[in-house]
Amino acid sequence: MRRSTGNELTKWNGTWGMAALACLCATVARADDGFSLFDPAPDSDLRAFCTDRPTKGTGPCTVDAGHLQIESDIFNATIANAGGTTTDTDVFTSPNFRLGLTDTVDAEINISPFVQVVTRDHATGRRMTASGFGDTFVRIKTSLVGNGSGDFSAAFDPWLKLPTADSALGNGAVEAGGVLPLAFTLSDVWSASAVPEIDLLKNADNGGRHAAGVLALGVTRTLSSQVSASAELWGDIDGDPSGTVSEYSFDLAATWQPPGVKDLQFDVGANFGLNRDTPGQQYYVGISHRF
Repeated sequence: MRRSTGNELTKWNGTWGMAALACLCATVARADDGFSLFDPAPDSDLRAFCTDRPTKGTGPCTVDAGHLQIESDIFNATIANAGGTTTDTDVFTSPNFRLGLTDTVDAEINISPFVQVVTRDHATGRRMTASGFGDTFVRIKTSLVGNGSGDFSAAFDPWLKLPTADSALGNGAVEAGGVLPLAFTLSDVWSASAVPEIDLLKNADNGGRHAAGVLALGVTRTLSSQVSASAELWGDIDGDPSGTVSEYSFDLAATWQPPGVKDLQFDVGANFGLNRDTPGQQYYVGISHRF
């Protein structure tokens, strides 16, 4: 597999860096009418605590201006079986740092300090292990309407992957995509979400790029002031020239906020693959906190 060259990486980083700078300048210009990174929203004006966890679909809400929110897996385990081989992928924390820039924009960076992949060939008994730092993802999310409240919310959430993972854990390529989170309030206790996404990924066999499409459809039920439960159907169609790969899963998750604590949330979840190209099972426990 060819790794990205220095010129390629510089070109991609330069393009996205200029876009990020333009977006940041725009947010600073818009901040005059509300709170900003340097004029934080006071506690009395904070919106209801809202996270992108725990399901795969991203939420439409941003972090309040001048506040830091950390959302992370505590532990995440994925089990995949294919052709007599079992691959276990364990992620030991994966914090997503989200910083509110204005009332409607936040900047995010997601890292995976330690990832371990263990592959076992049942026919030969051979076992291979790879571990180390994972890839890094950066985002700038902009709320378009609602910002997580009201009958309808929408946001635009472009992302950029930086290839910080070892060659045994990543493909060594800069990749990018755009997400459009949509949320609908159905009643006092029911809500729904639709999260379409278009990605630009590195080809498996050469240095070119191809498109992939992702869609997550979910429903959430508020069970009490502290507990909610979600179900989601997720699909990913990767149009790699070497062969299209389609993955589908049915995902379940639940969240809990300790009584009297408005800025802390714990979550658990389980994802189940619906076809042979999708990892069969994924389990995780996570935590989110706003500062």
